[in-house]
Amino acid sequence: MRLYRTKKGFVAEEAGRAVLLKDKDWDALFNRKNLAGYLSKTLRVAKPLKFRPASAPLLAPIGSQEVWAAGVTYYRSRDARMEESKAAGGGDFYARVYDADRPEIFFKSTPHRVSGPRQNVRIRKDSKWNVPEPELAAVVNSAGRIIGWTICNDMSSRDIEGENPLYLPQAKVYDQSCALGPCILVSEQMPPLSTEISIEILRNGQAAFSGATALDRLKRSPESLVGWLLRDNSFPSGCFLSTGTGIVPGDGFTLQSGDEVRITIPPIGTLSNIVS
Repeated sequence: MRLYRTKKGFVAEEAGRAVLLKDKDWDALFNRKNLAGYLSKTLRVAKPLKFRPASAPLLAPIGSQEVWAAGVTYYRSRDARMEESKAAGGGDFYARVYDADRPEIFFKSTPHRVSGPRQNVRIRKDSKWNVPEPELAAVVNSAGRIIGWTICNDMSSRDIEGENPLYLPQAKVYDQSCALGPCILVSEQMPPLSTEISIEILRNGQAAFSGATALDRLKRSPESLVGWLLRDNSFPSGCFLSTGTGIVPGDGFTLQSGDEVRITIPPIGTLSNIVS
């Protein structure tokens, strides 16, 4: 089942049946014990709602949660990071972390920097090489349990990170550098490994870039990544952990203002954002 946060309230949906929840506090709902069971029961007994995600006033499915991310979890990402940082002498770092026991995990966003469906994402004014990174994100409650999944657009300034790996926070963390949505797929089980992640970037209505990968190419399991994140870390409201990207546009591509980024993971839906 899917959980949406909208301007009119919180909506649960499954198999075309949707209901408006009575809950008013997103963080309390997010961390509710047996969330899946609660939503399933409500869907059976509550009055159905006419609901179309494609036209509904959706918000990012986040309240007080932090967003974290993992890097170099796909081979394609490893290669791209090595190439962009080669001149700075940092290329070997990415090869080493790809094979290491400890993953790369970094802070990505506070809630106020997160965009929702059909909202704008931004490229930095001091960067000339910017790309979106389409990723599956694990939704983790305050008890450290994975309760669902969503789509994350991890916007990145490749030239800033490539200049020096120590510039990673500046390449990754800024206003509207992250988008989440369109919903939370409420399930403790990760989507099947055959699930495809696809991205399409439209420029003036035409495809400027498209690509796809599958979850079976993810080197580290989300459960393992979450386990590393929770080491000596607490999240009173829960958190999101984006699991990395396996799709990186070629070196000659950079986002432009006005581009539309569409990221699709079939069990969850499509996250669409306009670049500003």
